[in-house]
Amino acid sequence: MSLPTTTDVVLVDTIQLTANIGPDCWGRLREQPISITVHLHLKPSFLDISAQSDNVVDSIHYGHLTKAISALSPSYADVRALVHEVTQKAFALAGENVDAVRVVIGLPKQILLANDFDVEVITPRGKDSLQQAARVSIKDLVMPVLIGVNPPERLAKQRVITNITFYERSGMHQVDYPEIIKQISKEIENTAYLTLEKFVLHIVRSSCLASDAIEAVTTRSQKPSALSFAHSSGVEMTRYRDAFR
Repeated sequence: MSLPTTTDVVLVDTIQLTANIGPDCWGRLREQPISITVHLHLKPSFLDISAQSDNVVDSIHYGHLTKAISALSPSYADVRALVHEVTQKAFALAGENVDAVRVVIGLPKQILLANDFDVEVITPRGKDSLQQAARVSIKDLVMPVLIGVNPPERLAKQRVITNITFYERSGMHQVDYPEIIKQISKEIENTAYLTLEKFVLHIVRSSCLASDAIEAVTTRSQKPSALSFAHSSGVEMTRYRDAFR
């Protein structure tokens, strides 16, 4: 296991707002709840100054950052436009002391049957956030599935909780993730599996091939009803799109 590198980060975690960033999980164009988390990746050892002086003026004022983000427009063309605006605000506030800005936008009402939908973009100084690769996560997607090798498991569907992470290529893309999840759910609806391994591989393959913009996918699925004295059993796979060509 390698040792960590020296890092200095100032962050604001989970600013709660509402904004219109496109259709919600019901396809309605209206404001929906969003969360915004910002990490300012500072120049190495920058925080030593404020740590030694014990004075906030020698650091990055996260209160000012929070106010700037809270005052953003309530309407955007899509979530990447919101990421871009937040990134610009962060760089403008922090000045030359920031090497990169990481923005995570959470949209809990974006995907039906999922607990959350996150879009994460890391933008180095001097780069355009719209051209950076994004990591998109669907969290705790619940699907009823006929799965398992034990006789009782063949009689009724059980809950399978799935987390899917999409790794997009760099550049500007329009990927319809609600439609991708809708299509995967349809594929699984009338299908039966003996193993989680096959179930997870099915999701990984369908996710990788859903768009040319998707470079890789990680899927983790868990059966919370499988074991009496454990939270769940599970399988996780990561594959690149090239694996299915």
